[in-house]
Amino acid sequence: MYELDRVVVLAGGLSAEREVSLRSGHRVRDALAEAGIDAVVADADAELLTQLRADPPSAVFPVIHGASGEDGAIREVLGLLGTPYVGSVASACQMAFDKPTAKALVAAAGVTTPTSVTLPRETFHDLGAAAVIDLIIAKLGLPLYIKPSRGGSALGAGPVHDAAELPRALLSCFAYGDIALIEQFISGTEVTVGVIDLGQGPRALPAVEIVPGDGGYDYAARYTAGKTEFYVPARLPAEVAAQVARIAVATHSVLGLRDLSRTDLIVDETGTAYFLEVNVSPGMTETSTLPMALEASGQAFGSICVRLLELAAARGA
Repeated sequence: MYELDRVVVLAGGLSAEREVSLRSGHRVRDALAEAGIDAVVADADAELLTQLRADPPSAVFPVIHGASGEDGAIREVLGLLGTPYVGSVASACQMAFDKPTAKALVAAAGVTTPTSVTLPRETFHDLGAAAVIDLIIAKLGLPLYIKPSRGGSALGAGPVHDAAELPRALLSCFAYGDIALIEQFISGTEVTVGVIDLGQGPRALPAVEIVPGDGGYDYAARYTAGKTEFYVPARLPAEVAAQVARIAVATHSVLGLRDLSRTDLIVDETGTAYFLEVNVSPGMTETSTLPMALEASGQAFGSICVRLLELAAARGA
């Protein structure tokens, strides 16, 4: 396999998910060290391009979350440099990062996803918030789930059980983005399915079941040890586990993703799985689900990171 002389892990960035990205980056670096690969963590700042030009790496492992890290921008720049990197190409990231676009594409492929509307902040201002809210509730009913159309880590996202809660939920959403994705709230079992492609095609990892505390699966619940219970594999009937695995692989393929991804779903009481969103730069922290799923499948996290870097370096060569 392609020899890795120098590896750079990209972490940090300037999004609201910066701290989580840094934790992910340091965990990837440490896992690589355990696997015998010396890697450095670099931030996406004004010094990055100079560093990459001065000492070109064999490959880069991006773990920048949120805007720039997942919207394709940093990968577009790496492509301009001719620097090999782990993960999806810029155009695929752009489609996946925009949640309404991803929903539309997977729905067109036959995947079930909650009914939704997507509206910018200006619509509520220009047409009158009360009138637009009345239309939303008439169309989608209650409860609802509100989230920014672009972003992650549940920032600005949350459920709405009563019409009176909707204006405040929208304000919270618009603090993290100018466009809101408003979905029917599906009650059920929350699961997430990682997908890894080591050169033989995308394969689903064991589904991870997420059981948050009373506050829901918010930012703190995602990244604070002990606030959320995880079951790997998820406590699903065999046929439902197979269904969520098929959806995750289909999502990865339909969106043209590469190397790794993570698909989030809800399974309702009838066993129907609903696609919620997909992540092209999954969290790699100690509470992140993709490393959990790798461990449950008998694969060492560090070894998989090395293999992905080797594949990226070979593509660059």
